[in-house]
Parts: sequence; structure tokens; C-alpha cells
Amino acid sequence: MKQDMDVKQYMRTVGEQARAASRIVARADTNAKNKALLAMADAIERDQAKLLAANAQDMDVAKASGLDSALLDRLQINAKGVAGMAEGLRQIAALADPVGAITDLNYRPSGIQVGKMRVPLGVVGIIYEARPNVTADAAGLCLKSGNAAILRGGSEAINSNQAIAACVREGLAAAGLPETAVQVIETTDRAAVGELITMKEFVDVIVPRGGKGLIERLMNDARIPVIKHLHGVCHVYIDDHADLDKAVSISDNAKTSRYGTCNTMETLLVAQSVAQSVLPKLAKIYFDKGVELRGCAASRSIVPQMKAATEEDWITEYLAPILSVRVVSGLDQAIEHINTFGSQHTDAIVTEDYTRARRFLREVDSSSVMVNASTRFADGFEYGLGAEIGISTDKIHARGPVGLEGLTSQKYVVLGDGHVRG
Repeated sequence: MKQDMDVKQYMRTVGEQARAASRIVARADTNAKNKALLAMADAIERDQAKLLAANAQDMDVAKASGLDSALLDRLQINAKGVAGMAEGLRQIAALADPVGAITDLNYRPSGIQVGKMRVPLGVVGIIYEARPNVTADAAGLCLKSGNAAILRGGSEAINSNQAIAACVREGLAAAGLPETAVQVIETTDRAAVGELITMKEFVDVIVPRGGKGLIERLMNDARIPVIKHLHGVCHVYIDDHADLDKAVSISDNAKTSRYGTCNTMETLLVAQSVAQSVLPKLAKIYFDKGVELRGCAASRSIVPQMKAATEEDWITEYLAPILSVRVVSGLDQAIEHINTFGSQHTDAIVTEDYTRARRFLREVDSSSVMVNASTRFADGFEYGLGAEIGISTDKIHARGPVGLEGLTSQKYVVLGDGHVRG
């Protein structure tokens, strides 16, 4: 960003460039998009040392400014993370191109054929905190789905994001596509976000990746549709008919594999009939790993070392080694608890009873519902989407991990041969 250009004018220029680039990308063939994605992946691997050095700069500044541990965890990338970004881009290249696919083509009594064609959304604005890998994931997914992207990362990741952006531009240029198809905002001025979420003439949809504060701000201020989830209060319910070995393994992984992610379990629900058998085993695992437990009265009668849970705990996304625990009478109370206190993100049941599993799948009102699996699987990469742009708990358009299909829309197409309406 040039020093003599104010934020409003800078963002308008970015928007104009994105709109123009979106028309070129929308008609780009699959080969060109894949060539760009593979070139981006190669550049990221080649520039690993540069990316890690840029990230180290960001980490030093973030630590000095007192960023909390959850944000530091999201900000840091290592050699494995760089390899993951490259692998994610290659997976996106390997996925079927959704753009232009026509489905549900049927003849009508009039003789016309009516179907639906999958089309890009246009310009996607993505606002995110920490997580430099989002820069690569979002660039890849937006490009493959035929969209232009405007990416606004957090100020804490400015060096990491710009280093990745250079690799993205190189990939676009290698395929003969406009470098403005993916623009990573160069200013850390917060006013840029205010401009981005109100530029209706240039931006078609906003996707936030960040904390509750950021998303609440966007929900209040955006004048453009937003695909989002507010928070991830995820549950695992251990049913009366659970295999307890599976229950222990799943409940351990769902909480302790990573604390700072939106698909981490925040509340454990246990059926009364198995609580005495399973809670002491799980409590030992959690305490050994430094997890603080906050339980209901029935939980604390089994594991007295637990702190007392408050009503606030049932609706809290800790993003930390803290877990709330509640003993419930059975499946009905578990479903009621999840639908009352959950955030419609990801919830799992551990059970060997097929009928109960089916009820849980049908009645829990969340964007991902699981049987005998850790909530940590709620992820675009794990779902085979290549990568994800985010998780949506909305009920319109996209729900759950948002991949290529979630970044497209459908329009009706009609095929006739001189047909006129009588």
C-alpha cells in the first residue's frame, strides 16, 4: 500500500481489481486453475525458509505484545505446516472443478429442459486472525471455485501472510491468470475491515475466520452476506450403550489433541448408568495432561477433584485446557442439553446402539453430527474438501466445513429449440 493513498481509496482500488479479475477467473479453464495451484504449492515449498523466517518475526512481536496462548498456537507455523499448505493446494488441484457443472436436467411437459448450473460467487472477502495457513487455503479454494479473493489477515501475521502472498501471486502469473485474482491486504489499519465489509459493489460474500469479537462485529456491521460460525461449543455424549474403550479414546482426543481449535470438545456429557465406570478413567487422563474439569454435582460426587460448573460453563468455548462435564439421565437429556447450550457446530455420540445413533444424527441441530468419532474430524481437509474456507453454522447456502461447493452458487439453465410459452 502506498503511503500517500488513504485506506478508503486503497480498498476501493483493491475492490475494483478484484471485480475485474473475478470475471477472468470465472471463465478460466480447469487446467489453468490447476496449473496456478500447483505452481503456488511449489513456490511455498521452495520458500520454506523465507516463510518460517517471516513467521518467526511475527511470533516475536506477538509474544512481546502479550498475545494469549490460543492465538500464539494459531499463529505459529513450522516445517510441517508449510508442507501442509503445499499439500492442501495440491489436493485442491486434484478435486473436481465444480464450475459449470449442470445437474438435475429434466424435460418439462412444454419440451424445454430445465437444470441447474454451478457458478462462482464472484468476489469473496476473507477476514481472519492469526492462522497464516488460511492465506494459502483461501487462495486455493477461491481460485478453484472460480472466485477472486480479497484476504485480510490479522496484523499479528502480516509478515507471514505477505510471504505466502508472494508465492500465490507467482503461481497465478505462471498460469497466465491475473495476480489481482488473490489480493492480500497490505495495511494493518483496522479501517480496511470496515471498508471491505461494506463494499457491496465489489464484494459478494464475506467469510470471517477468527474469534467471537471479530465475528460479532461483522454480523453487526457488514452490508454483505456473511458465511460464519460464532463459536464452537462442541460436545461428546457417552451413551448407556457405549463401548467404554472407544469412549475414553474419543473423549481424550476430542479435548486434548489441540485446545485452540473450534472443533475441540468443550463439554463432555455422560449417561448416568456408565458415569461411575468411565469418568474416573477420563479424569485421570485429563488431570495428567493438565486439563481443569468443571462438573455438575453428580460428576463431582464421582470425581471430587472437579471444580463446580456454573451455568456459564455450558455455553463457554474455552479454547484452553478446561472441560465442563455433566452427567445426564440418558439420550433425551443429552440431546436437550446440546440443542439448548451448544453452538450448532459439531457434536458426537459414542454408542453401539444403531437406533440411538440414528436419533442423535437426526435430532441434534448442528452442522456436523458424528457417531463414534472425535469432534476434531470436523474439518474440510478431513472431509475430503481439500481444505476449508471456514465452518458455517448458518442454515442457508453453506453449512459445516465450507469447501469448493460452498464457494459456488447455482443458477437455473433452460435449454430450448425455439420454444415459446402458450
